[in-house]
Amino acid sequence: MAAQQRRRRLLVVVLGAVAAVAVVVVIVVVALGNQGGDGGPAAQKYTGPIAPATRQQDGSVAMANSGVTAPVLDVFEDFQCPACKAMEARVGGTIKKLAAEGRVKVVYRPFQLFQQDPLMSNSRRAANAAACMPADHWVKYHDKLYAEQPPEGDKGFSNPDLIKWAGQLGVTDPAFAACVNGAQKIGQVDQATAYAGKVGVTATPYLALNGRQLGDDALASSDALQKAVAQAGSGTPRSAGTAPAQR
Repeated sequence: MAAQQRRRRLLVVVLGAVAAVAVVVVIVVVALGNQGGDGGPAAQKYTGPIAPATRQQDGSVAMANSGVTAPVLDVFEDFQCPACKAMEARVGGTIKKLAAEGRVKVVYRPFQLFQQDPLMSNSRRAANAAACMPADHWVKYHDKLYAEQPPEGDKGFSNPDLIKWAGQLGVTDPAFAACVNGAQKIGQVDQATAYAGKVGVTATPYLALNGRQLGDDALASSDALQKAVAQAGSGTPRSAGTAPAQR
């Protein structure tokens, strides 16, 4: 009888410990779920207006209201880069909001960062497709590419998928499909990559405000980025170097 009672007490203790561990696991999972993809605070999806996007001479895409020329926020990114996707989830909406409010001119500069396959080819196909995309659909396509980013190490961003996703956004012009399938903008991608190297970009995401790289602290949250832009004010607009003309 005494042995049975001891076994019952031991079972109660073990079950109690298991329950406690389960509670801790649930708490950790919930906490991680409330963070961004790289451990930063989660950001709400931006659903407000988008400033007009225009293709610049060098192939980059400017997003700004009419007449807004400063401050300039250059966004160097690779659509295959997981850290870029995490940054976009964290402050991408804030970037759009700041541009829509006329507080900044954003210049998106996609390029090829990775040098080994399959990442390199994924990056080049995505950047080429983005360069093929008409400016009036570019921002939505930019976001779609991040939403469909393949896992690191997997082959992805196939031409059929890149064309299909464009169609889902209303871009069905055969010229876009031809541009993607024929890699017609790959020279522009190579120029953008060379320009990023000239600026000194060795990792992404790389954001520069009026020509000066923003630190991780400025990209840690929506509030931090808004503060950095406010401090930059409307000083002399200066992009991160002088990009080559598009060929």
